[in-house]
Amino acid sequence: MPVNMKQLINLVEKEDWPFTQGHRLCPGCNAPMVAKWTTMTAKALGYEPVVGAATGCLEVSSTIYPFTAWNIPYIHNAFENVAATISGAEAAYRSLKNRGKLKTDKPIKFIAFGGDGGTYDIGLQSLSGAVERGHDFLYVLYDNEGYMNTGNQRSGSTPPGADATTEPVGKVKTGKVQFKKNIVEIVGAHENVYAATASTSDPFDFMAKVEKGLKHKGPAFIAVLAPCVRFWRIPESSGPKITKLAVETKYWPLYEIDRGVYKITRKPRNFKPIEEYIRSIGRFRKALQHPEYKEIIEEMQKYVDTRWERLLKLEEATKDMYLR
Repeated sequence: MPVNMKQLINLVEKEDWPFTQGHRLCPGCNAPMVAKWTTMTAKALGYEPVVGAATGCLEVSSTIYPFTAWNIPYIHNAFENVAATISGAEAAYRSLKNRGKLKTDKPIKFIAFGGDGGTYDIGLQSLSGAVERGHDFLYVLYDNEGYMNTGNQRSGSTPPGADATTEPVGKVKTGKVQFKKNIVEIVGAHENVYAATASTSDPFDFMAKVEKGLKHKGPAFIAVLAPCVRFWRIPESSGPKITKLAVETKYWPLYEIDRGVYKITRKPRNFKPIEEYIRSIGRFRKALQHPEYKEIIEEMQKYVDTRWERLLKLEEATKDMYLR
């Protein structure tokens, strides 16, 4: 039975928030939603979460000495190694428990948070290693599609046409030209892993996936589309509205891969054209003024259509597979 509103209300009435107010993240930032919903779900289910956070927007804005927004055990580590850090903590916990040196019966769960720069790019090696070794942890990626903490440089997650300081739109190039790295498929290609996408527009879909990830015996990974209002050039209140449009245009399909079995968790009745999503975000403004903007949109539309059809086929092909 998925976590429900009553459980969440009981949690906040009886206990302190595991991720509290008072952080320094930008007004309208979607990253604190990700941290709050993840840790609330864990606590509502009776787990004691131990969190690791990679250097990035979420970390630097929630742990400004001598203050912290984390009301649970928390580890800060370098930009590239949160998966290695949390896997080490999980291994130490198992060792202490097996030797009878940990005097607690509380179910402890290990959760790592990282941005797209620290996950798609610089942290991919430590993430793959931790997943391959089979550590029991949940990795939550808040995907704002760029190195936002250091000023909007492009990352492996930045979409084509988006204006970035290291891939500016100009006469020669239309910004970044490569498509996003498909991080969920990369993680899902490992063995005995639960991997999923989520968005800030659908908190209960997200929390249901957090619950699945926490209950999965082994590594779990959730990529959450979480806009940066500052460098996406969008109104502060529009983050969830934008991510809803991302789902409705097939840009960010909501699905999961449970040990090789695909399931699409949201299937909009009527899809919208990708151009509607692109025009709603200010960082595409320069690309839309470029002489080649029509080609950009056509290429992106073809890409999201093809990927959606592929997902449908993978869901059909794997629906009767045996889950080990």
